[in-house]
Order: sequence, then C-alpha cells, then structure tokens
Amino acid sequence: MYKFILDTTHPLQLFRELIEVFLTPDQYQCMGPEEEREKNAVEYSGEAAESSVFYYRGTGSQDEKNDLKRCLYGDLSRITGTRPEWGILTGIRPVKLTGEMLEQGKSADQARKTLIEDYLLHPDKAQLILRMYQHQVQKIGKPTPDSAGIYIGIPFCPTRCLYCSFPSNQGKEEEIQHYLEALKMEIRYVGEEMKRLGIFPESLYLGGGTPTTLSAEQLNELMTEWEEAFDLSRCREITVEAGRPDTITLEKMELLKEHGVNRISINPQTMKDETLSIIGRNHTAQQIRQAFIDARKAGIPVINADVIAGLPGETREDFSDTLQQLCALGPENITLHTLAVKRASRLIELDSQFHYRRSLVVRDMMADGLSFLQQQGYVPYYLYRQKHMAGALENIGFSKDGTDNIYNIRMMDEHQTIIALGAGGISKVYYPGENRLERVANVSNYPLYIQRIEEMIQRKRINLFQEVETHADQRT
Repeated sequence: MYKFILDTTHPLQLFRELIEVFLTPDQYQCMGPEEEREKNAVEYSGEAAESSVFYYRGTGSQDEKNDLKRCLYGDLSRITGTRPEWGILTGIRPVKLTGEMLEQGKSADQARKTLIEDYLLHPDKAQLILRMYQHQVQKIGKPTPDSAGIYIGIPFCPTRCLYCSFPSNQGKEEEIQHYLEALKMEIRYVGEEMKRLGIFPESLYLGGGTPTTLSAEQLNELMTEWEEAFDLSRCREITVEAGRPDTITLEKMELLKEHGVNRISINPQTMKDETLSIIGRNHTAQQIRQAFIDARKAGIPVINADVIAGLPGETREDFSDTLQQLCALGPENITLHTLAVKRASRLIELDSQFHYRRSLVVRDMMADGLSFLQQQGYVPYYLYRQKHMAGALENIGFSKDGTDNIYNIRMMDEHQTIIALGAGGISKVYYPGENRLERVANVSNYPLYIQRIEEMIQRKRINLFQEVETHADQRT
C-alpha cells in the first residue's frame, strides 16, 4: 500500500485521478497532512523512493497544482516503471488546452514544448493534438456568436451493453410515446426562444440511447416537430445516432434522408459475433453489413462507425480484423474508442480491475488503429478522454474528405452554447465575454422528465435564455 500525503489547498481528487492512471484504488491512499499528522508521516525529498509514504508540500506558486502533479508523476513512474503518454493531463479535452495556448499567442513550437515539458506528454501525443486543432480551425472554423448546437436525447436502447452506464432503457411503447410528447413540448419552447433571440442551430444531433429504437412513425413525428420549431436554413449538419444495426431498416433510412439528415452512426463496436454476444448486443456482423447497404441505398451521405479497443476476450488481431472489415464497408468517419469501465456498468460489477489489466493490449490496439486508418486515408479530427479508460488512453474520431462532425468538435472545444433537450441532457451555455460555461441540466430519469417537463422548461427559461438575453443587453 502506497500513501500519498499532499499539503495543498487544491482538491485531493485532482491528484487521485492522476494516481489512478498508475495504481488501482486498493494500492494507495491519498490524504491531507491533517489526516496523517499523528502517524509520523515520512517527508519525501524527491529522490529514489525507499519508503512507501510520499509527502508533498505545496509551493504556493501560481502553478502549484501542476508542480505537485509533476512530482507525483515522477514518483509514480519510478514505482511502476511506466510513463503514461498523456503525462499529467487527466482532463477530457487536450485539444482545447492546445487551442487556448495558440489563441493566447504561443507559436506551434512553443505549444508543443509546453505540452512535452510542462505537461509531460509523449511527443507523439503533443504532435497529434496540435495537428488536430490546426485541422479543426482550417476545416470547420470558429462558431459565430449567434449560433448554437442542438442535442436531442432518446434514452432508449434494444438492450444495455455490458460496458454502458448511459441513461438508456428498454421502454414500452406507451412510455416511449409519453416521452416523445414531453420532448416535443421542450423542442417547441426552445425553438421559440431561439428565434426570439436570433440564435440559429449550426448543428443538430439526435443521440441516445439509440434513436432508431423509435418506429418510423415516431421518427417522422419527431423530425417534423423539430423542422417546425427550428430555423434550419443555416444548419450545417443533422446527425442521427442509428448505432444499433438491429434497429435500422430501409424505411427508416429513407425517412431520415427525406428530413434532411446528412449523417448517421452505425456502431459495430466489433465485427466479431462472439464478442457482440458477450457485450449484450443482439445482432451479428452480417446485420452491420446490411445496415450499411440500407443506409447507402437511402442516400445517406455520411456514415460514422464506432469501434472499441479492449472488449472482453478480444486480441490485437481481432481488433485489426474489425478495422479491416469496417474499412471495406467505406464509412466516411470511424471513431476509435478505448474501453472505459464506467462505475454504473455491469462490467465493473463483474471485474472492477478490468481496464487496468487490459492496458497494454489496448495501447497496442490503438496504435495499430491510428496507423492503419491513416494509411487508409482517414484524418484524426477530434479527440477526448474519459475516466477509467484502459491504459488511460483516448477516443479519436477520424474522417475522410472533409466530413468532420461539427457537433463533436464544438462539444469538445466548448466555445459554443450547446442546448440539450430530453432526459439526461445537460445544456452548456457559453459566455464569450468571460470565456466561461454554465451548465443547465435536465433530470436523467425519463419518467421523472415526463412528470417534470414544465420544470425542465422553466430551468431553461431562467438559467439559459434569460441569462443569454441579459448578457446580450449588457454588451449593447
């Protein structure tokens, strides 16, 4: 058992997140000096460790948090013999950090040097996110102040995957219809307010869950509602998560196309039937292929496909085979996900240490995937990280021929208001004058969302639209 004692005013959770990149929770304790004072803690000077007790005293400097994290990283590297490639970064938005440095006047070389020397990133990671940010600016540009992203959530799935912790449910037909009625009320209200304030949707994203769990009639009803509510004349993309191939039909795909949907996701996760069964997805690889056929026949312009590195039982060769089969289907976008073992998932109940033991093979899988997809002409265009990821790695979105997903980029960049509707939706209101975000959350439980829909609308009225209007008045 290792003991880390930090004498600092910064929250200890910031340091626990870094420690857990190296050690499992049962291998360490992290505490403040007041918790350890009576135990005669050993003060640690920073040289080679003999003791299992490490003491860190804050310097009071402007960069105290990162100073302490660098000390921790050095000691943890000596303890474990590893140097994780993301250095001391534990946040989910490394590309945003890079962009802020460039926007503050640093050159690309200076930003790269800071990432490597101050944040201890591996040079390959520093170069990846630097190029990614430059690509985003060149291909997508910056959002205008009168634009917003719209997220609409459908919290229903055919089954719940082994690794999933999202608020997805196997809803009954009557419950789904009640949910849609509440959702349409919120859509109408948000549309009215956006028009009143002169805000237009740059992107619209229908996510979940699995929105194509809805029937064709329900999808038509929902899309007709948003077409009436929002001014889509300047909307650059409409995306629908059609992630489960067993929910995709030609009728639904044709309907999406008729309503102007120009992007969908068909998410295999793997092309290995045995693994699909293990993780709780009731479809086969052949159904994935058929879903692609139906989407292409309907004329959907852009298809994204998600895959996951590190699924139970899969080898490096299995992952490579999935990518080869997937590329043969010709998706415009592919997203490589590192398996993240969420706290509310069934997988963590079965094996809480799964992501630690899979770290080495997942690192190889992701390296193979990055190399292979770039050879196939795909460009990495956005990236984010999550807690409890195998190998403390990342998720990377790849695109071909300028088909980057604008909504994904804006979400990670956090310089545009995202208005989230539906159960579990968390709106992020961006105030450019102060470069800050405020969150406005809906309840995640869909029966409560239905019951409290007037309250959800009131939250947006007070905390989103009235605040935006007030700040606009102050600027003028």
